[in-house]
Amino acid sequence: MDARQAVRLLKGVRAAALAGDPPPAAPRPEIAESWRRMLAGGVHPDRDARSRVLSAAETEERRRLSPLREVLPVLREGLLPSLDDSLHIMVVADADGRLLWREGHRSILRKADRLGFAVGADWDEAVVGTNGVGTALVARRPVQVFSAEHFVSSHHDWTCAGAPVRDPRDGRLLGVVDVSGPLATMHPATLAWVSSVARLAERELRLRHLESLERLRAVAAPLLARLPGPAVAVDPHGWTAAVTGLVPADRVPLPKPLGPGRVFVPQLGECVAEPLPGGWLLRVARTRAHPAATRVVLDLSRPGAWSATVYGAAGSWSQELSPRHAELLFLLAESPRGRTAAELAAELFGDPSRTVTVRAELSRVRRRLGGVLTHRPYRFAQDVEVELIRPEEPAALLPHSTAPAVIRARLVGAGSGVIP
Repeated sequence: MDARQAVRLLKGVRAAALAGDPPPAAPRPEIAESWRRMLAGGVHPDRDARSRVLSAAETEERRRLSPLREVLPVLREGLLPSLDDSLHIMVVADADGRLLWREGHRSILRKADRLGFAVGADWDEAVVGTNGVGTALVARRPVQVFSAEHFVSSHHDWTCAGAPVRDPRDGRLLGVVDVSGPLATMHPATLAWVSSVARLAERELRLRHLESLERLRAVAAPLLARLPGPAVAVDPHGWTAAVTGLVPADRVPLPKPLGPGRVFVPQLGECVAEPLPGGWLLRVARTRAHPAATRVVLDLSRPGAWSATVYGAAGSWSQELSPRHAELLFLLAESPRGRTAAELAAELFGDPSRTVTVRAELSRVRRRLGGVLTHRPYRFAQDVEVELIRPEEPAALLPHSTAPAVIRARLVGAGSGVIP
């Protein structure tokens, strides 16, 4: 059967399903299940419904938070080289069905725009009907949707193949990678191709997880060796990197929010939490004594050699700072009550609208410095003591910086001190 015959047959199958009549052929099980959901949910078969498209700032925020961001190079390497020749596009959506990235043949991208298949759009199955993104999310398995297998008739000129991408640590659904194109570009091997690339992305996530635990272990091991009591080093999600005096567990459920100081951890009881680069040190509390405060020394005294050193009861560790991160930490050290993203954007760029850049940079800073920073607003955590060391000459304070707030600080020539 050629493609045109297949399309005619599928349209007859869909028409029969909508009318409740016996179909000329049985739809594939995953398509039949999706159609039943569409009929039960009241999705209109001939009306192209669309929900609100995310703003650029909302899309960027979702991109920043999505673990799929880390595997974009794997997806691009596995899919993009063949897309131009096959007249397809690659789409990456999050677990809500929001399209976050889209690349491929330019003419196909323009056709996708007319269909509403654009970055920021919602391709949840309950919104746009049976499709390679939304249906793969519901079915939680790879799905190919060909022509009239799409529940909504305006999509019948398209074919798509989507495969879920899961977090290899716990199986959590992260999103979908999808390859779509006009009907004539359909190939039966597309689904297997997309599925194999999705598995490569999951393997990459697994390797990155193991590498991050190894980096955390390298920092935590000498600290744990000096501790007299039980303790565990975990990443921000509770995955264990190193342990002493305890039965090892793969993962420790962490309280939210988690900050420096005394906390209750269900598996461990009362603990003292100290930030580490890429995670936390949890010391099981044996007494009711108040824990030693975490202290951060922000050293900006040597141009081009800025650093942040974190001191806790178990020891200390340091992190070199980029020019941008040095600026941000300086501003936060000068603002113990905290700053919103808009306030920081105004202080850095003189433009309060540049919040996306600020949030992205602060996300990187928080990953490097662990739990010494909090947000909403951005600030050093309540139990963290901050010492700011300035250069002797006010003009040498972050001399590269053109941030309005830093320029003002140079002019004022304020001394260094401790921020309570």
